[in-house]
Amino acid sequence: MTGFVLLCAALAGSVTGYEFDAINMSEALKSPGPGHWLGTDQYGRDLLTRVLFGARIALRVGFIAVAIEGLIGVTFGLISGYVGGYTERIILFVTDLTWAMPPIILAMAIVTVLGPGVNNVAVSIAVVSWAQFTRVVRAKTMSIKELPYIEAARSIGESDLSILVRYILPNVAPSIIVLATLALPSAIMSMTAMGFLGLGAQPPIPDWGVMLSEGISYIEDASWLSVFPGVAIVLLVVGFNFLGEGLRELIDPRIKL
Repeated sequence: MTGFVLLCAALAGSVTGYEFDAINMSEALKSPGPGHWLGTDQYGRDLLTRVLFGARIALRVGFIAVAIEGLIGVTFGLISGYVGGYTERIILFVTDLTWAMPPIILAMAIVTVLGPGVNNVAVSIAVVSWAQFTRVVRAKTMSIKELPYIEAARSIGESDLSILVRYILPNVAPSIIVLATLALPSAIMSMTAMGFLGLGAQPPIPDWGVMLSEGISYIEDASWLSVFPGVAIVLLVVGFNFLGEGLRELIDPRIKL
């Protein structure tokens, strides 16, 4: 299912033959059927095209956000778990502070300061979501650093950075991969919520949240404007959740997140 969505997003421009912002008022609010398989919106734009291009935007925001939050969270997790002491306490304090705040509210506050836009949404989601990576990586690092081969590496004079990069990071990589896969649908949902509130991508960019927001005004006469973007969100989010669980079982059934 996830692969199918990814393929459709990659071929969005070729699948339908329409541009996502091509206005044709003579076909406004046309119901689903041949020529426009998911119907058209209030401006006569092909809804299937806009949903497929919306998948591109959702995936772009999701991947950027997860990459940033993974970089921050993994770095803090490795340092706090390996170094300990006051460094660990400071990082844990910041982590707990970030974890305690409602993520969507904090993300909206950041976007309000930065301004609406796809990249700003990705950054705001990452800034409020890295704590989960830190917690898991810290716990894994603390258990790995006590193993005999780490002590052997220290005894032959390897630097702390070398130990972290060569020995500890590869061993926590399976947990990081699973976390990243499970964090992606959460990032997509946050992006959709902010788009719905007008803080994400701006029209005519086909953000799924924006499409849902616009479709509410036509829910009785043109329900497809909200139904199909909503179905696309469910398929992508559920698909990545299943993928994350499958990767967890494949990489290491003993992983506990």
